[in-house]
Amino acid sequence: MGKEAVFYKGIKLYIKETGCNNMNRYKGIQHKGARHMPKRQWKGDYTGIGAALFLRSYIMMTVLFLIFMASPALAQGIPGGTTKASDSKELKLPYAFYNDAFGAAVGFVYGSTGYPQPQATTLGTVIAGSNSAVAFYLLSRDIRVPYTERFFFDTDLAVSHFGTIQSYINGNPDFPDERAGSNGSDKDNFVEGSGDDNLVRVTFKYLLPMGGGRDLPMNPPVLDRGLPKKGAGGGFSWNPFVSGRTFLEVKPYWRVQTIDSDNGTFDQKTNGIAFSVYRDNTDFTRNPSQGSAVRARYTRDWGWADSSRPYEVGDVEISKYISLGSSDKFRQCVLALDFWTAEAFSWDNTSRQDGKLVFNRPPAYLGATLGGLWRMRGYPTSRFNDQAAVYYALEYRLIPEWNPFAHIDWMQRYLGIEWWQWVTFVEAGRVAPAWSVSELHSAMKYDAGIGVRAMAKGIVVRVDMAGSKEGMGVSMMVGQPFQF
Repeated sequence: MGKEAVFYKGIKLYIKETGCNNMNRYKGIQHKGARHMPKRQWKGDYTGIGAALFLRSYIMMTVLFLIFMASPALAQGIPGGTTKASDSKELKLPYAFYNDAFGAAVGFVYGSTGYPQPQATTLGTVIAGSNSAVAFYLLSRDIRVPYTERFFFDTDLAVSHFGTIQSYINGNPDFPDERAGSNGSDKDNFVEGSGDDNLVRVTFKYLLPMGGGRDLPMNPPVLDRGLPKKGAGGGFSWNPFVSGRTFLEVKPYWRVQTIDSDNGTFDQKTNGIAFSVYRDNTDFTRNPSQGSAVRARYTRDWGWADSSRPYEVGDVEISKYISLGSSDKFRQCVLALDFWTAEAFSWDNTSRQDGKLVFNRPPAYLGATLGGLWRMRGYPTSRFNDQAAVYYALEYRLIPEWNPFAHIDWMQRYLGIEWWQWVTFVEAGRVAPAWSVSELHSAMKYDAGIGVRAMAKGIVVRVDMAGSKEGMGVSMMVGQPFQF
């Protein structure tokens, strides 16, 4: 029996041990995955991780999660039992953490759901670290344009300075003959120095009058202890005219990353517009348990204003969620799968910018990029970037019946944790100098990890830890990782 077959057998046994039912839904996935999973010589025995390792890992992640979540705060408590997802809730939370970018850091986060509108979410945070790092982040989701029914917008704003920042781009004199960020590039082939990373994105969305958006646009579901009541939401039909919400999206954006290193100053500047079609056919967008989500996107920078160069990128992401039912110990058991691919169509084209001939390629942080918070979490941010990329992920998500925070009055008053979630996941991906099925599925990169997530004041927060051949990464972020 091959490694990949043993791996999927291990997943099946692990799911069986949790007591979740609906295993008949999983059988087809198991056999199909065992046939098509690319062969790989793993470092370490990922297929037979023992109970002791899982226990130690979950203890470590739980401690990190509690440190992240259990700081004193000032907010209003949440009602127990049945609530509406639109009920207004506030999260006010000081926190502390350590990573390479910030060093030892402290921050404060403010978040709200159900305000200023029932379907809306807003989150802002400020951070200061010992690595001469300061940052401010602000995001909002599903804000309805005043005096309209079907027009919404999302915003993302980041202003940050780091004492040390890394980017996997050419410029390291120790690697003169190697393209940084390529699939076979050295993990130390990056430029490093102090720098700034600032961005603004606004996504305008039009909800089409079809499926779930026909009569009740953006109507939040009724929740039972943070989970939608049975029958709520979409995911019950593949037909977009029957189930799910479909959006037309236009996203203007601007981002500038500057690094001052010993070998010079490196700027990556971009501004452009992304056009996309997004279908959310899940039962609960914040934490899906069934259904699917699909986004097809075309992104273009025309080289205007302060842009480093023009480029064109296309990408597609497909997410699928399979409910494995519940058990005496777990309220929810979900198998979550994600596929994403991208290509920079203009990669080999050239143009003149400020009198210089440049390739029309996107910045390392945008386009066919892997590594960081969202894809290939066991690798640094934008560790791999090239003309094309492919990515696969599988997560097994469990929400226990037991909520250790439920009877801690001060924690519920400040944090309002309605559920917490245990997650194990594996990821596979690759970048390549051309979009080729055979090349993108050879010499792939892999990682595996665990996570602890929770719904706090209506906002999903997560702490994920993933390991790869190049090391270990810990991510702290809001939202589930797919289709963020």
